[in-house]
Amino acid sequence: MRLTLRIRQAASIAGSGVVLLFCDEAQRYDDNEYEWLRDVHDALDRQQIKLLTFLVGQQELLSQKTAMQVAGKTQIVARLMVEELAFYGIRNAQDVATCLNGYDQTAYPEGSQWSFTRFYVPQAFDAGYRLVSDADTLWNAFETAHHKSNLPGKLGIPMESFARAVEIVLKDSELNDARDYCQDQVLWDHAVRHCGYVQSRQATGRVLVAAS
Repeated sequence: MRLTLRIRQAASIAGSGVVLLFCDEAQRYDDNEYEWLRDVHDALDRQQIKLLTFLVGQQELLSQKTAMQVAGKTQIVARLMVEELAFYGIRNAQDVATCLNGYDQTAYPEGSQWSFTRFYVPQAFDAGYRLVSDADTLWNAFETAHHKSNLPGKLGIPMESFARAVEIVLKDSELNDARDYCQDQVLWDHAVRHCGYVQSRQATGRVLVAAS
């Protein structure tokens, strides 16, 4: 398996140390896959390598843990499911600023001077514009959409909706780039309306409220 090879490569690099393994959509795993992860954990442990496994998934993942505890599969729970950490979306303007700053600072290709913001609006960027300066504006746009749609629960922006909104703004801004250009509230409001946030929350709102 490709995953097996990657784990072995990581282990050979680590020598005697720690290997981190992130497993997304872990609620889809069956008993055989958890047994396989346990075997990998034990094999690395014999080589004095600590495997830290992060199982990332939906609420069903907690049900799987409970089912394994009831079934007496403590060897899997003890190795792979020790702690439970809630994973939240963006919950305030400060979180928005942190994420927008990533667009301003992260360069691609790595080592170049071209951040994501600069790629789309190079003239505005070189003149000093940064997406992070719009953090409050974007948060307010999501907050307005949340309340106008009477969505249940507190505002929490999923990264998929957030990234989609930023993508819409950057692509629209590309056509109007200039040294004095900056996004206004109208453009951010447009992006939030078309990023799918309201639709996804309406579809899952009851579930989110029940789980909170």
